[in-house]
Amino acid sequence: MKKYKLKNKFKGYKKGTRFYVIVESEFIGVKEYVLRTEDLSERLSISESELEKHFLFLGYK
Repeated sequence: MKKYKLKNKFKGYKKGTRFYVIVESEFIGVKEYVLRTEDLSERLSISESELEKHFLFLGYK
């Protein structure tokens, strides 16, 4: 499972909040990601460009 952390404040989440990528999907060249907070209490659905702009890859769990 991939782990990411927020680079800056985004959609009400604080900088440094950690997320797990739960689902990666692609439809006609458009990638979408579903992330869950580290405690798995909240879900966030974002595009590939948002992932690259706002998140930092931490590695695999």
